[in-house]
Formats: sequence, structure tokens, C-alpha cells
Amino acid sequence: MIILMKTLQVILALGILILIHEFGHFIFAKIFGIRVDKFYLFFDAWGVKLFSTKSKWFLKLCPKAADWETEYGIGWLPLGGYCKICGMIDESMDTEQLKSEPQPWEFRSKPAWQRLFVMAGGVLFNFIFAIIMYICILGIWGEAYISNDGKQIYVNELASDLGFRNGDHIISMDDYVPENFGMLQADLARQTAEKVALLRDNDTVSIYIDQSRIGDILKTPGMFDLAVPFVVDSIPESSLNYDGGLVKGDRIVAVAGQGVEFVQDAWPVLEANAGGAVEVAVLRGCDTLMQTIQVDTTGRLGVYLPPTELATKDYDFLSAIPAGFKKTFSTIGGYIQDLKLVFTPSTEAYKSVGSFIAIGQIFPSTWDWHSFLSIIALLSIMLGVMNLIPIPALDGGHIVFTLYEIITRRKPSDKFLEVMQVIGMILIFGLMILAFGNDILRLFR
Repeated sequence: MIILMKTLQVILALGILILIHEFGHFIFAKIFGIRVDKFYLFFDAWGVKLFSTKSKWFLKLCPKAADWETEYGIGWLPLGGYCKICGMIDESMDTEQLKSEPQPWEFRSKPAWQRLFVMAGGVLFNFIFAIIMYICILGIWGEAYISNDGKQIYVNELASDLGFRNGDHIISMDDYVPENFGMLQADLARQTAEKVALLRDNDTVSIYIDQSRIGDILKTPGMFDLAVPFVVDSIPESSLNYDGGLVKGDRIVAVAGQGVEFVQDAWPVLEANAGGAVEVAVLRGCDTLMQTIQVDTTGRLGVYLPPTELATKDYDFLSAIPAGFKKTFSTIGGYIQDLKLVFTPSTEAYKSVGSFIAIGQIFPSTWDWHSFLSIIALLSIMLGVMNLIPIPALDGGHIVFTLYEIITRRKPSDKFLEVMQVIGMILIFGLMILAFGNDILRLFR
């Protein structure tokens, strides 16, 4: 059931994003009087179609469809979609129409600036869609995150090896001041920071990050956990330690003779005494008390800790609009930084590139509107930025060639564009193989 839910969400999300992207190309083509031969969700490889407005059964239901200029359909191969624009060399590699004289309704007959808008339309619509999604999300749910202000970190082995210590507060990474505690590890990788300023035991110290370890930072999750003092907030009636002597505000500073600064320090000791009892030192006001408390079979005391305070921002409709723009552009900037790491071989970030399998893993196992809208907004940005990469066959490649024509007033030949399209398709297939290969390796691991 979980796999089915995730699969449905992936198909729905990709379907929406592909339609939004291709509609961007479609609408600008129509604005400039360019004929669009086909508009397809997914690829109809080898002519196999799940649906087509040119099929016999549909024409019987809607005879007027025979006069439609554009064939609308759904292909069987869910690796994208396409908008086949007349007179343009695209992924269909249909060059027959280029052998005749250019017609007024063809892409190749239009001025370069119009062709530029047609090619950039898909990316533009992806970004507009993300802005709308973020405006809706912020307007309905607002924004909540753990602020980095005053927060201390609890580190794993990699972070300790890099020089971080439990209880450190991260002040800055080079000139960047992190705001969101949950993004500290991502920020450290994205900023490729060489120096991190820390507050440690009321002193400011600096550690220097070995840039050759950026790859380790990318592939080792959980570098920075939130260091939580072991302070009792409340004890439920179902707890073994209800009425056992602990009270609200008690701070446990030692368990079984081992000093405890944070709750994470106590976990190994408690797990070793699961189902038994341990002696703890409790700081209550100015007094230190010794108590014997029970440990349940899961290695927990059954007490609640004070809730982590969240930084929250609420928006009305008007204030959500500029906030949605800001959120979109900051997310675009962050993803561009991620791509920079992917194209830097020394970071090994290319090993994190994933396909639909990886995308499916980020969706929740149950339906949640906030999560779904947040994910498709992010995926829309990713799709837009990826298409701006200046690789032939992607929108970015076409945009580069068109800008070259505008600047030099020299139009690349159709043969050159055809060869570049083939090269681009090879590169894209190589990227797809890398993505699927990474996902398969992750599944085996």
C-alpha cells in the first residue's frame, strides 16, 4: 500500500510538472502563430500511444477533433513529455519538414527573439508554478523551522572528525550565517565553506574544513543533530517512573555513574540497562539528588522533554506573495549550488543523482497536501533549472544557440543543430543511465 501511494504521487506530480513545462512552450508558440503538431504527456515511443485525439474512437466521440491543428495525447513511456513545434529540430528528430521551404507558421521562420521566448517558456512556467505553490503553502500553513539561533549541535563520527564537538553552536560558515538548523549540513556542503566559526564553552573558535571532504559531507546524513539537555518536562501516567521521584524541571546530569550533558549521551547507557533500574544524578534547583529510576524494555525512562521551540512565520494573502517569490528564488539558488557540486567530480555528488525511484522516496507514505505541494514546488524548480543547463537537446542548449544568433546575427545551420541534438540526446541518456544506476545500487545496499 505504501509503494502504491508513493507511486501514485510520483506519477501525479510528474504528470503535472511535465504538462506545466510543455504548456509553457505551447502557449508562446501559439502567441507567435507557430503551429504545434503534437502535445504529449509522456513519450509515444515507436508510435505506441495510450491516448490520442487523432484515434478513431475519439474522432467518433468528437468529430471536430479532426480539424484541430494539434494532436493531444498520452504516451506509454513516462520519461517526460514533448511539444512538437513545426519547423524545429527537437527530440523527435523529425527532419523531413526541414527539407521544404520555410513556411510562415514554422518555428524556423520566426524572428530569433520570438524563438527565444518559445524555448524559454517551459522553464518560465516551471518557475511561475513554483511561485504559485509557495504562495499557497505560505498563505495556508505559514512557515515553521528550527532556528539556528542559540542552538547546539550533537555530532556524528564524520562531524567529530572534521573538528566539531557536541555542544558547539555554529555561528557562521565563511561569510554565510545559517538561519535554519535543519539545513546546517546542506549549507556546509553548498557553501563549500573553508572556515566555520563556532561558539564552544563561551569561547569563539574556528575550524577549517578540508575541501576534499565535501563528498563525505554529501553522502553522510545526520552530521548535526539538535543537542537536547536531559530536562524533565512531564511524566505520563503510563510511565514506569510516574510518581517515582522525578518532577518537572529536573535535569539528569549522570546515569549509572556516567556524566550526561545531553539526552543523546544517556541513550547508550539506558539501552544497556533496558528492562532494569539505574541510579541517576538529578540537578534540582541548586541541589544534586541521587535517585533510582526504572528503564523500560526499549531503553527509555518514559519522560517527556521540553518541546523544541520552532521559529514560525504566518502570512496573509498579500504578504504571502512576496514571501513566495523570495522562497522560490532562494530555492533556485540552493539547487544551482547543488548542481555545481554534482558537476565537481571531486565531491562525488554525482553519486546522489537519482531517477523516479529516488523521487518516490521523498514522498510521504500517506497523503498530505502540505508535503505534496512542497515537493512538487521543489521538483518544478529542479525541472526548470535542469532544463537551463546548456546541453544540446535541453531548453538551455536551444537558448544558447538562439542567443548566439541574436548577438552575432548568424543563424546556426539546420545540419549543425541536428548534430547537436543527437549529441545532446546521447548526453541525456547517459545522465538517465547514471540516475537509474545510482538508484539500483542504493536499493542493493
